[in-house]
Amino acid sequence: MTADSLPIIRVAYESISFKPQAQVLAEKLSLPIQVDTDAFANSFDYLLEFTQQGLALRPSADKGYGSIICDFAGSEHSHRRRYGGGNGQAIAKAVGVSGKFAPQVLDLTAGLGGDGFVLASLGCNVCMLERNPIVHSLLADGLSRGIEAARQELEQGVDELSSVINRLSLLEGNAANYLSDLVSRITQLEPQAQVQEEQDTAVWRPDVVYVDPMFPLRKKSAKVKKQMQAFHAIVGTDPDADQLLANALTVAKYRVVVKRPAGAGFLAETKPNYSLEGKSTRYDIYALKKLPG
Repeated sequence: MTADSLPIIRVAYESISFKPQAQVLAEKLSLPIQVDTDAFANSFDYLLEFTQQGLALRPSADKGYGSIICDFAGSEHSHRRRYGGGNGQAIAKAVGVSGKFAPQVLDLTAGLGGDGFVLASLGCNVCMLERNPIVHSLLADGLSRGIEAARQELEQGVDELSSVINRLSLLEGNAANYLSDLVSRITQLEPQAQVQEEQDTAVWRPDVVYVDPMFPLRKKSAKVKKQMQAFHAIVGTDPDADQLLANALTVAKYRVVVKRPAGAGFLAETKPNYSLEGKSTRYDIYALKKLPG
């Protein structure tokens, strides 16, 4: 695969029991099915493979990293939920989570839902939006399995995962189009001079809009996480990210939060009200009005 070509992606299944699901997904994504993954190991760059663990994005052997899967019930998410730092985390401070307020968040660039899950674990209701059909498929599968794992926990009298998963919802679509439609509906209400409460009821508006665009890989690619390597190959960057900010500011009630690599420029070259700096990540906060509480 050359730097300018698109990766070859096929759908596969680990056992015959997953064949119906594979056929449905292959038709939806207009991708071929790879039946014998060992005999033709060099004929693809990535497989979307149905396995016992869930839908996995499996790279060919020469990629140098393993499969990627969305697993909200897995150890990584469980550890982050329990020991991640609570409201003291930078993302919590950026979004405005407090003991008195847990905002409704619109995550415009959900990816595999990592940040959305953290925010949901802190009490936020998070609507995740993902436009790439392959990433959306992985996220939807992870959310479905998370719901099932939460149900099994509840049957055992445990309500840890369920309360988090129930705060997550998922949409598939283009963030720019979604925002434009929401702005149009909000604008149509303005001439009617309705009170704020009536507007909020007529058209859903998130308390916070969260944006985490994809950016070019660092030159030292060996240090980049496998998920980022795969996503850059499949998704590329988000060249239209700058266009999201203006409409996001129109839609959000309280603030827009943009996640950036440390040292990167501001989105749309627009300076935020303030930023929270980390070692490798920065959160730019565009405040619209004071948060409740």
